[in-house]
Amino acid sequence: MSATEGTEAIDPAVPPSGTGCVECEEAGGWWFHLRRCARCGHIGCCDDSPEKHATAHYHATGHPVIRSFEPGEEWFWDYAKDELYVSGPELAPPACHPADQPVPGPAGRVPANWAETLR
Repeated sequence: MSATEGTEAIDPAVPPSGTGCVECEEAGGWWFHLRRCARCGHIGCCDDSPEKHATAHYHATGHPVIRSFEPGEEWFWDYAKDELYVSGPELAPPACHPADQPVPGPAGRVPANWAETLR
């Protein structure tokens, strides 16, 4: 099965919720990498980030498929199947956070010892 099957998990017309992790933005936190829910467009931080909001979004909503929201990355992940897909349908733009947004980000909120705080 591919990420293009099971279209109930993916809505290609929904734009991303913003340019950064929704919950980290609200709380003044920071993230390592960003992930986009392929169903509703929610942007959450990856499991290497301190708060793991993309996975929390899956558990809260049941939306199983995410896509990387990093420049140059087009892969999808299906939490329900614990599977990686190298491609899937085109999602509404933008496909990634702004190229000038640092990783980790956002600028000004990443602690100097950020690498030590990850896993």
